Amino acid sequence: MNIERVRKILRWLLTACFTGVSYIHLRYTDLFLPIMPDWVPYPHDTIILTGLCELAGALALFIPRLRYLAGSMLALYAACVFPANIKHAFSHAVVGGMHLGWWYHAPRLAFQPVIIWWSLFAGGVITWPFRKNRAS
Repeated sequence: MNIERVRKILRWLLTACFTGVSYIHLRYTDLFLPIMPDWVPYPHDTIILTGLCELAGALALFIPRLRYLAGSMLALYAACVFPANIKHAFSHAVVGGMHLGWWYHAPRLAFQPVIIWWSLFAGGVITWPFRKNRAS
């Protein structure tokens, strides 16, 4: 399969994921308050801002001249929300009336670097692991 075809498919999937998560952040903002690290200022506003960033980044992936920036910013975003994911895993916070155990948290934490790679790849920032070594 052609690398650009793979990138396009992953771009569509990433956009769907970030758009869906954006909706959840914007519609159910209060659900995320228990997992916000204490050092984050204005947690409610921060959750709304993250939802808007997710949506803006997802849409910008389809604008060719913004794609590189969108991929970079979505990767940075995924790195920045990692502390909330860690707090969620280790604080045993109840979100939406549910206590999610390690069956959820372990894969979620392990998948965070994949989301960072996925954003960079979909944005055309990197080609790894699909680019062949130039020396070969």
